[in-house]
Amino acid sequence: MSSNVSLTAVVDEGLGNSCYLVDLGDGTALVVDAPRDLRAVRAAAGKAGLRIRFAADTHLHADFLSAARQLAHDDGATVLASAAGRRAFDHRGLGEGDEVDLGGLGLTALATPGHTDEHLSFLLRDGNHPVGVFTGGSLIVGSAARTDLLGSERAEELARAQFASLRRLSVLPAGTGVWPTHGAGSFCSAPPGADRTSTIGRELATNPLLGIADEDRFVERLLGSLGSYPPYFLRLAALNRGGPPVLDAETTGSLPQLPPSAVRELRDDGAIVVDARPAHDYSRTHVPEALSIPLRPQFATWLGWLVPPEAPVVIVRNPDQELADLIWRALNIGIDRFTGELAGGVDAWGAAGLPTSATPVIGPEEIGGRGRVLDVRQDAEFAAGHLPGAVHIELGSLQQTARDLPVEPTVLMCGHGERAMGAASVLERAGHRDLAVLAGGPGDWAEATGEGLQREP
Repeated sequence: MSSNVSLTAVVDEGLGNSCYLVDLGDGTALVVDAPRDLRAVRAAAGKAGLRIRFAADTHLHADFLSAARQLAHDDGATVLASAAGRRAFDHRGLGEGDEVDLGGLGLTALATPGHTDEHLSFLLRDGNHPVGVFTGGSLIVGSAARTDLLGSERAEELARAQFASLRRLSVLPAGTGVWPTHGAGSFCSAPPGADRTSTIGRELATNPLLGIADEDRFVERLLGSLGSYPPYFLRLAALNRGGPPVLDAETTGSLPQLPPSAVRELRDDGAIVVDARPAHDYSRTHVPEALSIPLRPQFATWLGWLVPPEAPVVIVRNPDQELADLIWRALNIGIDRFTGELAGGVDAWGAAGLPTSATPVIGPEEIGGRGRVLDVRQDAEFAAGHLPGAVHIELGSLQQTARDLPVEPTVLMCGHGERAMGAASVLERAGHRDLAVLAGGPGDWAEATGEGLQREP
């Protein structure tokens, strides 16, 4: 990257995304693909002494709500986005070849459909020199973003568009930076462990999809790599088109404090109690039928996967867990129906004489004779190695099948234990009892028992 350009990547490890802050050299900045949770972006801009003057979105995001409208409201930022996206709020609509003068630097819109119909990449230029390209959900490090978010019936058509878009980007100079939005951990399809940024030259040398010259083979490879994704992906693009409501940051740090009796009544009336404490705390004692979704980087993903957007939510947390962090992560994916939180936490629930539940964590040597082993990892993880005889249902699909599963003693497992504890809570809500969670994952079991894992062909 040119020494004249200062760029900061702001990474959300939980959603697997990056947004970018570009110093425009006059005390202002361009931000690309900023999420609704602007705390990290604000911190980076504040540290550099920058005011955000432009907010660009590469596409109508399905995995998070955009902050573009918020930045226009708070900072007077000009929103740059595809005209074909038909956004229902003030923005500068761009199309193929349109240029934006950033003051010394320039931005050129490149039509790169595939991940979405209206997808744009933004080529950043210093004079006539291409510095880098914000590729959004087109070319990503080691792969390309999924093409099935507009429906399986359009996945092949969009995969063919993605093929053309990647070839178009590949002819940029080899030293051009590749700055994608989606990265490792994103359900928009990025390979695990990949770097967040790259260059055109590096991608030509290492990205297996760029090495496929035949369009049909490319389509087969891309579509064959697609796994499941959270259901909130199906509604966020429309919310981004309309523009998420502008938020008042002062209202996002607190919730009504609810006594145990009120929480019990709300739960019995259909509210979902979300226990955000670490899995080991949930294991020891929890409100019966509470969903275990630990407050960690992946909190938003599993909250959106397991909790319907229309459901009222009551939070349980430990005093040392930041409520604002929980609320902002939820707002990032459009969940805002928090009724309140359990005042005093689980201790107050027990002190009120209300019943509690527990879900034991067991070691590999304790599995024998405990009944069914249910592995709730993603399909690709299961295929790479699992316990012989294990039943496989992805955590995201378990709610739809939990009531149809035979009620029997069950050991839940994943890679480390958090998803397995979440799965145990889903089963408990569906009436299952005699549940346990395996400490660790299949590798830990194989090491402890000396037995081999089973792999899918």
